[in-house]
Amino acid sequence: MNENLNAARGHFILGLSRISRFWGFPKAMGAIFAALYLSPEPLCLDELVIQAGVTKGAISTNVRALERLGMVHKKDRIGERRDFYSAETDFWKIVKTTLKEREKSEFDHALRSVDEALLMTQTPDLPSEDAELAAFYQRRLKAIGSFFGKLDKLVNMIMTFDDLRVSAIERLLGTKGDEGP
Repeated sequence: MNENLNAARGHFILGLSRISRFWGFPKAMGAIFAALYLSPEPLCLDELVIQAGVTKGAISTNVRALERLGMVHKKDRIGERRDFYSAETDFWKIVKTTLKEREKSEFDHALRSVDEALLMTQTPDLPSEDAELAAFYQRRLKAIGSFFGKLDKLVNMIMTFDDLRVSAIERLLGTKGDEGP
């Protein structure tokens, strides 16, 4: 492979590793997806070890997680016993699946913890210095609770709009329920 192309691939893999870590996923997930995304052909686990630069155990674990998120797909090859994988290239589909997977449990937990903390601050008969601090906590907790609530609604709207988009395209093309050849 050309030196510049090899450097570009390595740079991209490193960049997606960082993005993956930023969003709370293991760096290996980003590296694996990046290697698959820039591969014109599906790759097996051994090839991913070389390209992504992580252990085979990490590849195996993270490929399963990426499959669950719909970011990679297992591909069969005639005469091969090994599993091969390719990257999903529809980014809206990836975002939607990832949000569905992570959003509900994470947001529900965050909202619940904010509400619980807010209830804890509503203690009657506090000394004045504690009452001031409790009022401060309440303002801050209400503000972040409001933000989380709005963010939750935004995520739900995005997913609803995507469902509407797919439904509209299916109606337009008359493909809903078609199984194809």
